Order: sequence, then C-alpha cells, then structure tokens
Amino acid sequence: MRNDRPWDKAVVIGASYAGLVTARVLADFFGEVVLVERDAVDEDTGAHPGAPQGYHAHAMLARGGQILERLFPGLRAELRAAGAPVFDYGEGIDFLLPAGPAPRHRTGVRIQSFTRDELERRLRRRVLALPQVRLSSSTRCTGLTRDSSGRVNGVTCRSQDARSAVAPETPESFELAADLVVDASGRSSSLTDWLSATGVAVPPKRSVKAKVTYTSMNFDRAEEGGPAHPDYYVAYQMLFAPSVPRAGVLLAVERNRWTCSLFGFEDQPPTDDTGYLAFAESLDNPRLAEQIRRRSVQEPARRYTNVDNQWRLYHTVKNWPDRLLALGDAVCVFNPVYGQGLTVAAMEAELLRRMLGRRRADGRLDGVGRAFQKKLGRLLLSPWTLSTNSDLMWSREGQPLAARFAHWYNTRLFHVAVEDAAVWATFVRVVNMVASPAVLFHPSVALKVLTVTRRRT
Repeated sequence: MRNDRPWDKAVVIGASYAGLVTARVLADFFGEVVLVERDAVDEDTGAHPGAPQGYHAHAMLARGGQILERLFPGLRAELRAAGAPVFDYGEGIDFLLPAGPAPRHRTGVRIQSFTRDELERRLRRRVLALPQVRLSSSTRCTGLTRDSSGRVNGVTCRSQDARSAVAPETPESFELAADLVVDASGRSSSLTDWLSATGVAVPPKRSVKAKVTYTSMNFDRAEEGGPAHPDYYVAYQMLFAPSVPRAGVLLAVERNRWTCSLFGFEDQPPTDDTGYLAFAESLDNPRLAEQIRRRSVQEPARRYTNVDNQWRLYHTVKNWPDRLLALGDAVCVFNPVYGQGLTVAAMEAELLRRMLGRRRADGRLDGVGRAFQKKLGRLLLSPWTLSTNSDLMWSREGQPLAARFAHWYNTRLFHVAVEDAAVWATFVRVVNMVASPAVLFHPSVALKVLTVTRRRT
C-alpha cells in the first residue's frame, strides 16, 4: 500500500461508459482496478452488444464535457481531431421549441457532438492504458462475497469464453477479492437480487413509463467548409406533451457523418428508408428531412424502445453493506430523449472522486458505501424530476401537481425564450447542468413568464 494510492484493489462491474469513468477515478486511489465485463471487449471496442442504446444519438451536456476533460485531459481536442465538432450551443443548434425557433445567438455554453461508439472507444483506450487497470472481458459477475463482519470483500465470477459456451454446465468460476466493489453494470444489474439473497431488502424501484420509441441512423455529411455544409451542427425538434408527439435530433459527428434519431410517443419511427424519411418530413423542423434526403452513404437503422425512467432506491437502504457502491444506470435510468445519462454518470464519478479524496489521508473505506449512495440520491433528484415531470404529462390521468406546474411554467417560458435571447441562454445553461434550475425562477425570468401568461389569458 502506497501513500498516493492508499487502497489495494477495486472491482468495477461493467466496462461501458459509467464503468470506464469510474475506473479512471479509482485508478488514482487503488493500486489495482479490475474491470469485469460480460461482453468480449478490448481497447478498440466502441459500442457493444451490452449497450444497445449505444447506436443512437447521445448528448454530452456542457457539465459532462467539463468533467470528462478534467478526468481525461485533451479528450475534447482528440475527438475534435477525429471530426467531432465543438460549438456554442446557441450558435450551432437549429432548435425548434414548441413555441417556435430558438434564438441563434451565442450563449457561452460550449458543447461537442460525437457518437457513443467513438466516445467509448477513446475512453476505453485511455483507461486500459493506465498501469493500475486490468480488464476481465467475457466475464459475468454472479454475486458478492462478504466477510464475517458483513462487509463486501469481492465478487464471484464466471468466464463466458468459447469453452464455457460449449459446455455451460461446467463454467469456469472464480472469485475476485477487493477492498471496494462498484456496480456499474447498467439497467440489467442483478445487484438487487444479490442484496436480497443476503438479507438486505431494497424498496421497489420507482418507474415512470415514457412510451417513446426512437429509431436512429448514421449517414454521410458534407465536408465542413464545403458549399453543401449547413450553418448548424445540430438540428432538433423536442417532444412536448401533448402537442408534439413526434420529434427528432440530427447531430454532426466524427468522420463527416450525421447521427439522426427520430422519436415518437406511442408511435414507432420506421426503420425502412422510405418510412424513415416520411417520418422526418412530418416534423416541423425541416432540417432533418433535408439532410436525410441528401444522404448517399448510410449505416443500418436501429430502433430502441426500452426508454422508461427507473430509479433503484439504494439511498434509502439502512443496512447497506460496507465497501459496496452502485452508480450509473445500475441505479437510475433516464428517458434518453433528454440527454442526461452521460453527464449524470460523469457527475457521479466526480462525486466519488471527492469522497475518496477526503478519505485518502486516513485510509478509511468503511462507511463510504452508504454515504455515497445517500449523496447520490440527492444528486439524482434534479435530473429525475426534470425527466419524469415531462413524461408524466403524456398521461391523461394522475398527473402530480408538481408536474402540472412545471409543464404550465415551461409552456410559457418557451414563449418568452423564442423572443428573448437572454432567457434562452439561461434555459440553455440549466439544460446543460451548468446552472441550477432555480435560476429559471429568478425575478428577471419569472416576471417575463408571468407577463406572457397575462397576455395569453
């Protein structure tokens, strides 16, 4: 054990995005970090079968981009060199709000667009290059191990190599000892079952149905600076209950491509070329259909339907085992239409970094598990409320008062934002998690919202 890394070994279950950023943080505190991944992955793997949503449009909000740059210095420039553009949110996005087009003015919020595939590949290469990190791929975690005091001290695993697939009745099983175990295995996590098997009861998870399907396609984009290059890097039409049940986003990504995702509430955007274009033509933002029509090279269209919001309430478990953490989609899954998942996972990794940093001097890990889950519960409350309040408004019954008020306020806020660049810039900062939602209720904004309310009533 060395002073710069006071603990010996950590195990991270899951080597997708959340697992990778977590492993990067743990490598500063542990002599060895083992990433256990059920799929066959290596340093050249991007999106993989265990992350089916990886083929669809992803948004890295400004807050998430800032955190990733701190954890992986130079990442933004590396992605930019591959063709992932960096631009001001207000200047680079053709954004259609329910009330009309958003102002195309500078907001001071810089973002970058890329595919999940490219992001994961770059992160995986960097993380696996760290001398502290070891990858155990094609390996499924099957449970937790605990010592006599009840602390988690490792995981049980089963190899999923070719030999095990041929003879599944005799799989290669083994244990990995660890000072800390982190579940970052995503929405398919088995942690609740493992805890129940050891007598730890977890309350039923919260779930809010989204009933949204999205279908995505990558296709060629005109070279930047060329005559056919448009004056935007993103074209977007947002879903908004109940008046806008169809929407979509078009993102400029690396290697001169567009990623386009079309969204439908109780309406599945087609995967065939003719139907895909027809759906895009039905939108009020014409930019998506314009670029789809111009495509000459395309990748397969993929559909994704599992977009419900789900929150496993680990922060409420009073007898949470020591030396165990859970984060990412293993705890909370958001409707991806709102683009929060990547940024929230980065914020969770940053939270872990702060907590371990405070414990570095005395080397205490006991108590960090429950403390982390409680802080994580507070961190998740704001993005969960934003996502679920919007989704609850699709239902005709049982709409909570808070959701109705948020919808009432946002409807009028959008009418202000299309005419007021300063209000739009404030909204952009909140959406990108670089400002608190409370700023939308500051008198300088709220008075304008109330004024537009009086004009409209």
